Amino acid sequence: MPWEPIKLNSGYYMPSIAFGTWKTGNGQGPVDQIKQALGNGYNHIDTAQAYKNEEETGVALKETELSRSDVFVTTKYSGTNGLDIPTSIKNSLSNLGLSDVDLYLVHAPRLAVPDIPTCWAQMEKVKDDGLAKSIGISNFGVKDMETLVASARIKPAVNQILLHPYVYERQKPILEYAAKNGIIIEAYSALIPITKSPGGPLDKPLNEIAAKFGATTEQILMAWTKAKGAVVVTSSSKRTRLQGYIAAGDITLSPEDIAAIDAAGALGEEK
Repeated sequence: MPWEPIKLNSGYYMPSIAFGTWKTGNGQGPVDQIKQALGNGYNHIDTAQAYKNEEETGVALKETELSRSDVFVTTKYSGTNGLDIPTSIKNSLSNLGLSDVDLYLVHAPRLAVPDIPTCWAQMEKVKDDGLAKSIGISNFGVKDMETLVASARIKPAVNQILLHPYVYERQKPILEYAAKNGIIIEAYSALIPITKSPGGPLDKPLNEIAAKFGATTEQILMAWTKAKGAVVVTSSSKRTRLQGYIAAGDITLSPEDIAAIDAAGALGEEK
């Protein structure tokens, strides 16, 4: 597989591309999409309390008949319905039909009530109790991470953040802090420069680099994200796109390619 597993500071390995259920909705749709992903090279499923499709994720996992060790499952504490972390993780596991998850994240720093150290101590207990193999965070900035690490007994294994070339300069300090502290970055919405912000400075270098590799611009953005050392969380209902994203793991961008994308990203930097 071109997307090599990444070793977390917890000692566990995480697949470096994930299928995310953020926008897949409810009902049979997400069940079918997750099963399709699992059948096309994805063995990491990323869901959350707030996505309201943990049950569908659980159905898909059961219907595929894959062994538990074959799939890396991430879910998140989203503070849904005002529930606390101990209650939320038990509900999530019940919804998923699992006895533990591979990774449990705090979905955003605003959910850390009454404060980050207290919240993180509850997350550490989730790991101590064997309900999650690894624990981490999402959407935490550098100051949030500094506060957490200062009091942590167990460092977060990952920080899942928005990452694409138009926000790279803004997010770079997070990547640097994470690297210094052995925290893996997971990237969501990596394709925004194509899907939501076409016509910007990135179009030219992406098209040129894609032509050079005989690839799509989506694949080049995936390869760029991988080159930054980040795990990619992506999604599509289309089998061909899912397969294309897996194939993007074989693309190795040159330092010049990466620099061209960085420079164009900085020109179109989202404020």
